[in-house]
Amino acid sequence: MIVTDNAMAVRTRECTDAQVTARIAPARAPLRGRVCAMSATVLVADDRADNRALAGATLEDEGYRVVFATNGEETVKAFARAHPECILLDVRMPGLDGPAACKRIRTMPGGTLVSIIFVTALHDLDTFDRAIEAGGDDFLNKPYRPQELVIRVEAALKVRSLAAERNDLYVEIKQQRDALQRLQLQKEQLISFLVHDLKNPVHAIDLQAQLLLRDRGAGERAHRAAVKIRDEGHSQLRMITTLLDIAKADEGQLAAVREQIDLSSLVAEVVETMNVHAAAANVALASDVATPTLRADPSLIRRVLENLVENAIRYSPEGSEVRVIAASVDGGIELRVSDAGPGVPPDQRARVFERFAQVDEQIPSRPNRGLGLAFCKLAVEAHGGRIWIEDASPGAVFCVRI
Repeated sequence: MIVTDNAMAVRTRECTDAQVTARIAPARAPLRGRVCAMSATVLVADDRADNRALAGATLEDEGYRVVFATNGEETVKAFARAHPECILLDVRMPGLDGPAACKRIRTMPGGTLVSIIFVTALHDLDTFDRAIEAGGDDFLNKPYRPQELVIRVEAALKVRSLAAERNDLYVEIKQQRDALQRLQLQKEQLISFLVHDLKNPVHAIDLQAQLLLRDRGAGERAHRAAVKIRDEGHSQLRMITTLLDIAKADEGQLAAVREQIDLSSLVAEVVETMNVHAAAANVALASDVATPTLRADPSLIRRVLENLVENAIRYSPEGSEVRVIAASVDGGIELRVSDAGPGVPPDQRARVFERFAQVDEQIPSRPNRGLGLAFCKLAVEAHGGRIWIEDASPGAVFCVRI
């Protein structure tokens, strides 16, 4: 470390007085007004004493702490000992040269953070490429002016500071992301536990409703209540199963197990199941199945139709009709569920298939949890099909093609 002019004279004693005076004189006047990091350490590695003296004097006058090395091995040791923020590294040095020393430093603790400026009298692309490939941050040709050296070091330290700030920001963002992902996993686990725990009481409620329906001593009012209980229970089970299937889809485990389906029977069963909902809303259900079979997953397709019909009933005005149509189209099967409701605005048609999407706040009496249509999209895509919305004039048509 250079502390005083006397100390510098001792460190540069191998040079003649005339050489040292001639080389460092321009560097003695500090570059007033320039900014440097307080107590920043610069390691000057050069096998020539006059080069070390010039760099040392220039940097010390600007307030830097300076340490020296005369070859590659000394450079590596000085880096480990002094932990400099910047290294001025000569390319050609005896033994371990500059690029080799740079590569070794980059593998050491803190080695990726230090700014390394290669300094050389060689003006060729091969030397430049070697220096950059070794991990250098900058390249300074000899002879250089003292002002240029200060500017390069100052810039290197600023870049290093920005890189450190960016790294801190990256670490902060990563921590926030990790916390968010952990929270998401906790939420998914909670939903999974709730879904599994809800199944048992819903099944118990349905069983009690069935027993009430079989009780001949129960009055007509009790029977109507039991039918309503069963209907609502089935609706809750569909929602629970939908949550489970959405979770499976997130994990890539929602697969369609295809088999030949009697489409006429399936549609008839769906209509019968949803008749209680329709009757409560004073809406009629009708079906028209022109194609007899469909090769698909019967459970998924049944629930797709149930969700689409339930959605259509929710938006249908009293006295209107919901229709379920199945037909062969372009080598596939198309299922269409139409209603006479307010329809879906074109700009909302993609959004309604998103989870928890709400586009019906104006109908508080007909709550929509925003899961049924999201499940429909996932189930249809599991078959390699697609789902979309068309106008019914009035109303909407939900179309599924498999």
